[in-house]
Amino acid sequence: MNYFQRLFSGIYNLIVGLMTTLKYLPRKAVTLQYPVEKMEMFERSRGMVVLLSDPETGELNCNACLLCQKSCPVAAITIKQEKDEATKKRYPSMFEVDTTICCFCGLCEEACNFDAIKLAPKYEFATTDKASLVMDMKALQELGRDVKYTPKKKRAAAAKKETAAKTAPKGETKTETKAEAKPEDKVEKNPETTDTPEDKE
Repeated sequence: MNYFQRLFSGIYNLIVGLMTTLKYLPRKAVTLQYPVEKMEMFERSRGMVVLLSDPETGELNCNACLLCQKSCPVAAITIKQEKDEATKKRYPSMFEVDTTICCFCGLCEEACNFDAIKLAPKYEFATTDKASLVMDMKALQELGRDVKYTPKKKRAAAAKKETAAKTAPKGETKTETKAEAKPEDKVEKNPETTDTPEDKE
């Protein structure tokens, strides 16, 4: 009896699987033929860590404030800072990111106030040489040359405008309501209970 049950179960599952295959067979394939076809990643996807440069001057935005290094939970970032005696500005003499231990959490990008570091939507860095995954400042800057970004000041201003636009109608409604609700309007006079000079006499 068990033999026939297993036989029937196998035939039934085979038919179910073939029906599923026939259901999707006429549809267009969604599989990308990698590496000929590559998926376009979202801007906020957490790929390789890169250093951003000023699009006009080409210089790094980083001023070696060490905020990203301090915020890294796995200590994957190593920075050495120096000071320019002429301009009295700090700059990184060394900037390394060990991507073998990086957890791609994005805390370094959030901590940076100068739009200097970003997790770019780049992911093709497989290699057999582990040492090449420790990126130095030059490599990180080259990876970030073509990465577009919106400065934090512009993002904050846009967010402020959006918040103001959302709250403006509510504020106008409240003001109108207060203006309409006058003290005289709140007190309603009842002609039946109102005393007249004749009644007082």
